[in-house]
Amino acid sequence: MRQLCVCVSVLLVLATLAVARPKAADFQLNSNPALEQKCKSGPVDLVFIIDSSRSVRPHEFETMRKFMIDIIHTLDVGSNATRVGLVQYSSQVQNEFSLKTHAKLQGMVKGINEIIPLAQGTMTGLAIKYVMNHAFTAAEGDRPKVPNVAVIVTDGRPQDRVAEVAAEARDKGIEIYTVGVARADMTSLRAMASPPFEDHVFLVESFDLIHQFGLQFQDKLCGMDLCLESDHGCEHLCESSPGSFHCLCRPGYTLNKDSKTCTAIDLCAEGKHDCEQSCIPSPGAFTCGCNIGYTLNNDKKTCTMIDYCSFGNHSCQHECVDVLNGYFCRCAEGYTLQEDGKTCQMMDLCDEGKHDCEQICIASPGVFTCNCNAGYTLNNDKKTCTNLDLCNTVVHGCEHQCVSTPGSYYCICPEAQLLAEDGKGCRTCRSANIDLVLLIDGSKSVRPQNFKLVKQFVNQVVDSLDVSAHGTRVGLVQYSSRVRTEFSLNMYQTAVDIKKAVMNVEYMEKGTMTGLALKHMVENSFSEAEGARKNVPRVGLVFTDGRSQDDITEWAKKAKEAGITMYAVGVGKAVEDELREIASEPHDKHFFYTTDFTFINQIAENLKLNICAEESQGEIEVKNPCSCESLVEFQQATMTTLEQLTTKLAGMTARLEDLENQLLSRK
Repeated sequence: MRQLCVCVSVLLVLATLAVARPKAADFQLNSNPALEQKCKSGPVDLVFIIDSSRSVRPHEFETMRKFMIDIIHTLDVGSNATRVGLVQYSSQVQNEFSLKTHAKLQGMVKGINEIIPLAQGTMTGLAIKYVMNHAFTAAEGDRPKVPNVAVIVTDGRPQDRVAEVAAEARDKGIEIYTVGVARADMTSLRAMASPPFEDHVFLVESFDLIHQFGLQFQDKLCGMDLCLESDHGCEHLCESSPGSFHCLCRPGYTLNKDSKTCTAIDLCAEGKHDCEQSCIPSPGAFTCGCNIGYTLNNDKKTCTMIDYCSFGNHSCQHECVDVLNGYFCRCAEGYTLQEDGKTCQMMDLCDEGKHDCEQICIASPGVFTCNCNAGYTLNNDKKTCTNLDLCNTVVHGCEHQCVSTPGSYYCICPEAQLLAEDGKGCRTCRSANIDLVLLIDGSKSVRPQNFKLVKQFVNQVVDSLDVSAHGTRVGLVQYSSRVRTEFSLNMYQTAVDIKKAVMNVEYMEKGTMTGLALKHMVENSFSEAEGARKNVPRVGLVFTDGRSQDDITEWAKKAKEAGITMYAVGVGKAVEDELREIASEPHDKHFFYTTDFTFINQIAENLKLNICAEESQGEIEVKNPCSCESLVEFQQATMTTLEQLTTKLAGMTARLEDLENQLLSRK
């Protein structure tokens, strides 16, 4: 028995020398006769899990490649002996060869030499899960009642969670060894390894020292630890040699003068680190940390103040401002912060009586503007008003009704009639059949309450049309960051059904991709499959409240080239240049704009989609029965309507004040 142990010791010395000496770059199968006697450990299913992230440099990967080849040289490889599989990982997992792939050493060596590193991230948890669910399965060559051993080699901190999946793997009977190199995190290594940690966790300073694990792993796997034959007294590791032994320390420790005990190497205390704020020592290594209120950057050295506002849970109504260890809320100009420290209230100078308007004060955050009641015009001082009701003071000659404007007047006609060329008389015009598709902006800036007004606008337009299967057809498309057909041209055949469907449309929110919506309209909405008819005029109406987040030029042009007459209606922050680019010529008949959603119903009243064969020879035009033909008069009519609405609003405000005073007096 003693002679057999000496023989085994000699073989281990030869194997150790073979591991310590670098082989040729191609790592071909070693022909040393001394290695032909393999480790007789009994059947084992062994899978290497190799980190090939970008932090592993090429020469380091070659050292790791040699490390694996040297280990399998010592194993009794075969279908009925030790089976070996290999998985490499970075941001993804790649199976190089499974337990059933190679039955001979030559095939394994060739497979290891052909590995191409993935060079991405470090998803160690993903790799453990793959090995647990795939590598150690009967389909991949795993044998029942044969020990499962996994060796994880990594040089960095995992970018995913490893503790839970490693615990699950250990519960399934997989014995896990972890080998950390250089930048590896000891906490993560211990979280993955099987107990006891002193036998399963290894941390070395560089890939050049990885052979130290190879020696210990061989002894562990083969059960040939000669140090067991004597009371060696080594604190960490005992390494046998023929007729003797010597003590070694685990990576990150140095052997004391007594040649048996070990002391941890504290790189933080020695100042051998480049951490910006705090250094956390571990034996022979360190990790950097940050002070409270800071987070560690990707370089694992420097720190950045935590941006609490970016977490999205600050609840600030207007603006979140970061400070160390927290944040505070701030309001936009013209608003004041409320007692809850989060919400903002507009500074209403009109309500506070801090204005000098003669008739109407219109509040906006922190400022105000003056306006006048209907029949009055604002003077140059922007405060006082002058009465201008010319319809009651001049012979206007209007056939139906005269409407006064500041310094002028104009005539209007009843519903479904047009103003004659003399600007005073009225005449009729027959309504034509058209295919109309409305593109409505459902972006976040519209807001839910305004989106209801947009739907009312659409229904006002529908009310002005002769809708039927053989008459006018209407389709509706909503867009934001994407495009959604609410209903096609051939879906509804009555105005009642269309209006009901419009009111059921749900608000999309998000972005403003007007160009994408125009593309959808040209390619899909006016197709015969969706109800578009040949030889029937095609009309597109775009409604938006802001600048498009994509290019509209190409598809606005293609829409017109496709024979589609385009109308553009803008509200609020809509860009006039974009609206004019969308609208057909002449722009004054195809382009409308208002500053506020509450006035879009006036545009709907003015917008009539008719064909007058006598004047336009079948071309689609906007006919406005409530204004004169010239753009100046149309603008004057719009101003008057706004003034009337302002007067009504002032009256309602006065009534509310009276009611409030009555309630206070009752108290």
